[in-house]
Amino acid sequence: MPSPVAPAAHPAATVLRVVTEIAPDPGPLLPYAEPGSPLLALRRGDGIVGVGEALRLDYRGPDRIADAAAQWRAVSDLAHVDDPVRRPGTGLVAFGTFAFADDSGATSALIVPELIVGRHEGVSWVTRLSVEQDGLEPVSTPQAQPIGERPRATLAASSLSRDAFMGVVSDALTRIRGGELEKVVIARDATARIPADSDRRALVDELAQAYPDCLTFAVDGLFGASPETLVNVHAREASARVLAGSTARGANAADDAAAAATLATSTKDLDEHAFAVQSVLQSLRPHARAVTASELPFTLKLPNLWHLATDVAIELGEQSSALDLVAALHPTAAVAGSPTADALALIAALEPFDRGRYAAPVGWIDQDGDGEWVIALRCATVDADGLLTAHAGAGIVADSDPEAELAETRMKFRPIADALR
Repeated sequence: MPSPVAPAAHPAATVLRVVTEIAPDPGPLLPYAEPGSPLLALRRGDGIVGVGEALRLDYRGPDRIADAAAQWRAVSDLAHVDDPVRRPGTGLVAFGTFAFADDSGATSALIVPELIVGRHEGVSWVTRLSVEQDGLEPVSTPQAQPIGERPRATLAASSLSRDAFMGVVSDALTRIRGGELEKVVIARDATARIPADSDRRALVDELAQAYPDCLTFAVDGLFGASPETLVNVHAREASARVLAGSTARGANAADDAAAAATLATSTKDLDEHAFAVQSVLQSLRPHARAVTASELPFTLKLPNLWHLATDVAIELGEQSSALDLVAALHPTAAVAGSPTADALALIAALEPFDRGRYAAPVGWIDQDGDGEWVIALRCATVDADGLLTAHAGAGIVADSDPEAELAETRMKFRPIADALR
């Protein structure tokens, strides 16, 4: 079984020294990110932006998230943290991104930046982080860099054509109707090419402006705006939002209301949502003193579609951290299926590509084990040469229709496609 890999210059046992200080309001946070490799988690203009890399820890294999949780405890225990601000995102923080599949070729990583600029509910700060350094330079706000021109490109189907995707959905339906499993999420991929030296923050900015209530993230080449909170932990209290079941927004107010009402009463979508909620509840119980969820889902309105949503409240067990919950939850039924093992096996058999970090956890964690993690949806990965790869999936259950599922993936590609237009 692969073990976590730490670069020799930055072993996990390295002592980190961390100082957080109140700072003047920096204004928009995104311009402080690095143009070629932004590192951030923002919602409605608040959040954190990282600059540089003080420590990086890489992981692979089936225990990648559990290994990261354990190693982060060790890093946190050794760190010297001076944080009088005590807000979400202050002190010692690592940004993280994980691969979807156990055998993925994509690396999972925790990245501790050298400097963080943050804001939460009107309070702004700067954090400076260093490795085994007795004296820290005075904490100061870095210089913002104007965001460059947005790269333009067109997403094009990659591994699966539209007809091929519908054929894969039909194969999945045969398995489901034959009683092999209850639900599976089938994805398709699309690619585009942008200039290798383009300012990737411009694409992030488009998503942040279009989807302000989502968590806009960028970590290690992955960026997006996710509507689905996997888990949010603060002071031993955690919350999660489960999304499963969706439909397009209506063209006018009457059509939009009718679309929401149809979704709220759709047996197919309610069944799909119930699978997802039960998966989350079962996964969380071993790590929680109490878990509660509303009896019925509500309809969540996004700019391009309606989702069925359920909020879950969790009181953490004494030893659990945000990453422990992430390890327990991934993959949820919302992005894999039910039963999980059968759904993952079918995904591996039917999808002709490696999902990489799509539909996997991305977010941040601090020295107390608090943090915010979302599922990497409405997202894309850009490599060093400017190849951009996006994914979109649809939940397949017994009464799914291949053409309708294809239409759902088109809706879910829209955030990235629109950002590139």
